[in-house]
Amino acid sequence: MSRNTLVFGLGLAVALVAGWVAFPRALYVQRQQPLEFRHKTHAEKSGVAECSECHAVREDGVFAGIPAMEKCAGCHSERIGESKAEATLVDNFIKPGHETPWLVYARQPANVWFSHAIHVKRAGLACTECHSTYGESDQVRLYQVNRISGYSRDIWGHSISRLRRAAHEGMKMSDCEDCHRRHNVEMGCLGCHE
Repeated sequence: MSRNTLVFGLGLAVALVAGWVAFPRALYVQRQQPLEFRHKTHAEKSGVAECSECHAVREDGVFAGIPAMEKCAGCHSERIGESKAEATLVDNFIKPGHETPWLVYARQPANVWFSHAIHVKRAGLACTECHSTYGESDQVRLYQVNRISGYSRDIWGHSISRLRRAAHEGMKMSDCEDCHRRHNVEMGCLGCHE
């Protein structure tokens, strides 16, 4: 093996490691949610069985997203437990009347139009089809944001290679197209883009 071949191979290996390991770690910054939230605890203790009980689709078909503070205040106007997260929720957000500044994992680019109503009500898709079993989680997932685009890592998915990922791991256009193909739904560009 010649010296040039060895130098090339070593350079290629360094470039691949930098591109597939170091760059993604440098590209994303981690941020903490304002408080811990346990979907599982809420489902078990309050009897919330459906995602739509807190994450509702409004009458006009627009997804209401993260529940408003009033929804949480229905049960948490005063502390009912001993957790630090509940104390933070009640003392810092509910009593002063401030919305909890949750970091949104699924915020899409401004040119994307997505209707939960069409997907959930008309198509009958389960929330887990796109959001996996996050509703059964016992802790808040780490929020990672792309330093360049400002979008959550959930948009791209956690595997930068996009290999060996489940259908719900990513919200790129190709993920939507794949789902539409699986369900035999044809959409033109203007069906999703404004």
